[in-house]
Amino acid sequence: MDQAWLVPVAIVFGFVLGAGSAAVFVAAHRRGQRAVAVVTPTVPEGADEVIDSLESAGIVLDASNNVLKASTGALAFGLVWNQALVHPELVHLVDQVRRDGEPIARELHLSRGPFGEASIHVFVRIARLGTRFVLVLAEDRTEAYRLDEVRRDFVANISHELKTPIGAVGLLAEALELAADEPHEVKRFAKRLSIEADRLAKTTHEIIELSRLQATDVLHDASTVDVDTVIAQALDRNRVAADKHAIALVSGGDAGTEVYGDEALLVTAVHNLIANAIQYSPDNSRIGIGVTHTDGVVEIAVTDQGVGIPEAERDRVFERFFRVDSARSRNTGGTGLGLAIVKHVVQNHGGDVRVWSHQGSGSTFTIRLPESSRTSAATITTTTGATT
Repeated sequence: MDQAWLVPVAIVFGFVLGAGSAAVFVAAHRRGQRAVAVVTPTVPEGADEVIDSLESAGIVLDASNNVLKASTGALAFGLVWNQALVHPELVHLVDQVRRDGEPIARELHLSRGPFGEASIHVFVRIARLGTRFVLVLAEDRTEAYRLDEVRRDFVANISHELKTPIGAVGLLAEALELAADEPHEVKRFAKRLSIEADRLAKTTHEIIELSRLQATDVLHDASTVDVDTVIAQALDRNRVAADKHAIALVSGGDAGTEVYGDEALLVTAVHNLIANAIQYSPDNSRIGIGVTHTDGVVEIAVTDQGVGIPEAERDRVFERFFRVDSARSRNTGGTGLGLAIVKHVVQNHGGDVRVWSHQGSGSTFTIRLPESSRTSAATITTTTGATT
């Protein structure tokens, strides 16, 4: 396993921190508990610049495993939350290094955040620096693991869904040729051809988007995101479609909440939920978009008054190309990929998405995301007795 990337980092830390100081790259979390902050020394002079220059994940911990400094990579991978490490597996390795004094290099399969099904593969190198600190370097290798799976999925998606519109385009082209002397028929076939071409373009775009979400680390350039801004942009994208059917879009709830991630992707996820609600709602109805913030979790709920989802099908709504009402979905231009994209966006942010529905009374889709710890990549200073 190639570890050459660790050498220059270790040398730099040797010069910057000196023999009596240390730094830590890590991620950790006490499940069901909040980290209790204690007085810790600040990051040694020069360490900030070293950590900020790293593209890989990195964290600085003190002797009590409190996070003093976290790189953007560590935050984007979901390794740090609320000034504490997220994963017990990493805490265990750090404790082992403290006991034995020997460095550890290991590949780990970790969850992406405090809840949800998404995961990452990382190669970590953990070593003591001095007597008080531990250094942990984490390199993301998730993309290599996903590559084969994405290739298989992409081929399956193409063969499953694109053959229908491609076949329709071919048949309509033949019909146009045969109806060349009948202007009325030419107009009718041309209109159908345009609809199928648009559907083909939309489906292709969403297949590519879904494959990208599965294949790459889309949160490489993540930052703190204002949830109010996400909701506002998603609503704006759906105003025209809602007005066409006299559907009222109403938003409310806790204002000023923040999450850590990619704003454009989160807007896409919320937009897809609202578009889905419009698609399955009757005219002159109402769709509510609410935000709540409880115990470090931000929830974005989209509630409609539509047809609802049969109980037997609720577990399948996030599958690719699954449609509750295939005829209705195709008539409105649905591809069956919107909710699958929502699921992958949310999972890549360390969260999950849930559905509640009662047939004939409507549905509620809820995105759950960890609240931003507001630490970004800046030095974290704690105070005695405070709870982070």
